[in-house]
Amino acid sequence: MTHATSGHSPTQGFSGSPGRSPRSIRDGLHEAALIAGAAAAGAIGWSGVALALPLALAFPALWAAAPTRMIATAVSAAYFLAASRGLPQGVMTFYGPGIALGGALWIGACLAFVAVHGLLWSVRPGWGRAGRFALASLLMAVLPLGIVGWAHPLTAAGVLFPGWGWLGLGATAMVMLALTTRLWPVAAVAVIGAWLWSAAGWAPPSGPEGWRGVDTTMGASLGRATDLEQHRDLLAHVQRAHEAGARVVVLPESALGLWTPTVSQVWMDALRTTRVVVIAGAAVVDRHGYDNVLVEIAAGQARVLYRERMPVPVSMWQPWLSWIGEGDSARAHFLANPIVTSQGRRIAPLICYEQLLVWPVLQSMLHAPDMIVATGNGWWTAGTSIVGIQRASAEAWARLFGVPLVMAFNL
Repeated sequence: MTHATSGHSPTQGFSGSPGRSPRSIRDGLHEAALIAGAAAAGAIGWSGVALALPLALAFPALWAAAPTRMIATAVSAAYFLAASRGLPQGVMTFYGPGIALGGALWIGACLAFVAVHGLLWSVRPGWGRAGRFALASLLMAVLPLGIVGWAHPLTAAGVLFPGWGWLGLGATAMVMLALTTRLWPVAAVAVIGAWLWSAAGWAPPSGPEGWRGVDTTMGASLGRATDLEQHRDLLAHVQRAHEAGARVVVLPESALGLWTPTVSQVWMDALRTTRVVVIAGAAVVDRHGYDNVLVEIAAGQARVLYRERMPVPVSMWQPWLSWIGEGDSARAHFLANPIVTSQGRRIAPLICYEQLLVWPVLQSMLHAPDMIVATGNGWWTAGTSIVGIQRASAEAWARLFGVPLVMAFNL
């Protein structure tokens, strides 16, 4: 009698309040799977291995599969945060102990990517949604939002279609958009097929004959030494590379420290009895700030070869300092000098942070360069995948456009 009058169904805990229905549980698991998949795509695709980059193309499909704007936003955040996971540790190394600043910059960098993809998501499937994803991708590839346009899936074009150039970039864009429609299974098969075909014969791009990049392991001291000892060490690296057949030696970002008449004279004198040419990173300082540059040095001559278009925001590029009359910020030259010429070759230079973005390399490629020179000073990234991602990105772009690549990094 008591059971008959209680008014409760024995299955209420599974199908009614306060329990959750099987359908709502399935929906929750589906949403969790989308977010976890996006995190995996970001973490593995941007692990620092060039051949893993096509995994980033899972992001468009997962974004489109989101049932609500909130889940699409969560998918975007999971992908970007996983791809940029090395930032908090790198900031701690650069600025000192304390996770707060690193975490704040990590979240701050994520906001633009997440906001764009969250706001442009549409509940209506089809090519309209694909068009919205195309707009989001474009916004994150070009200025001004392209300043924080890391982890762009288009970078995978160099792995999927090596040597195809602009055609390969367009093909990757079309596949990326198809992944946001009901054609995603066909697009996924196409990606996997191109990926396997490319991986079977994959080889990292090499530099032109006579050009050699020199990696160093000088840590935070590179470019900061106040005496000549470090310059002698770097000259020894140059001499060894020259003895091995190099005519042009590329040294890492910031290798020469402050570029002054004294430093210039030291290097010109040291190279006077050789035919080697050195391209190296340095900083040119004036009362308005400084430029992160590449200089070219040979016997009896030296010049600034390239001024960085996009220094690292916050740590280097701090435009707000000019508002209060300070001059400690690196200058961003944005669309200036996409191509420079050295030893008769047209070079697309990419310094450090520029390797993580889309617009600097594509702007350079519009001018049909003969090669890419990528430099970095990644001592502060120890224990993270950041330098690996920079290298992988540079390799992918070089392979896409079929141009030689010379890299030089300090760790």
